[in-house]
Amino acid sequence: MGNVSSLAFIVGTSLFESKIFETFEHESLTTEYGEVNLYRDNRFLMVPRHGVKKNIPPHRINHKANIAAIKKLDVERIVAINSVGSLKKEIRPGTLVVPHDYINFWSINTFFDNKIHHIIPGLDEETRRFIISQVKNVGGEVVENGIYIQTTGPRLETKSEINLLKKFGDIVGMTMANEATLSKETDIPYATLCSVDNYCHGIIKEELTYEKIREASKRSLSIIEAFIKNILKK
Repeated sequence: MGNVSSLAFIVGTSLFESKIFETFEHESLTTEYGEVNLYRDNRFLMVPRHGVKKNIPPHRINHKANIAAIKKLDVERIVAINSVGSLKKEIRPGTLVVPHDYINFWSINTFFDNKIHHIIPGLDEETRRFIISQVKNVGGEVVENGIYIQTTGPRLETKSEINLLKKFGDIVGMTMANEATLSKETDIPYATLCSVDNYCHGIIKEELTYEKIREASKRSLSIIEAFIKNILKK
């Protein structure tokens, strides 16, 4: 991809207070789908998907407004950071994954509620390769392929649900597929770096708790911050 001229990061709660964005200026942008709080400098944009106060649960995120705001600012591509659970024992907490595809059968977001318009969904391969290369440039290890399955939230999945989903995918989250689909509808190349913060419910015998998920997310934070810093220098 060479030099990055215009790129948006969509991030979760673990990165919102990171000092890597401390020079970005806050801006409130109004779209036809709602108001979006974002942060920007001359070339880069950061959208906190859970809001400025980190209080918007995954099933209440206004994905349409977020993507519409990014489109309105003429951003060339989106790099997302997503927290996920692992459906496979070999994909351990602390692993970074760049998925190549996703499954989302439920609550599919679209800009075309009142118009017949079909897209062929998918993640942008050039942006995926860019993410992989930048993680490696800062010494990180990354799983270069994987299938992301989106569930609705806010609750985590039952053991029986996970037992079904693990036959079809590698990681589970609650937000990425909505962003990817809407980005595709607006012709913005989109891909994501996923931080594996836990084994999904029932994958291993150890009890799953929210405290353990938060602790695991901190272990990946240093590499993710280095990854973003490296891009901001371009």
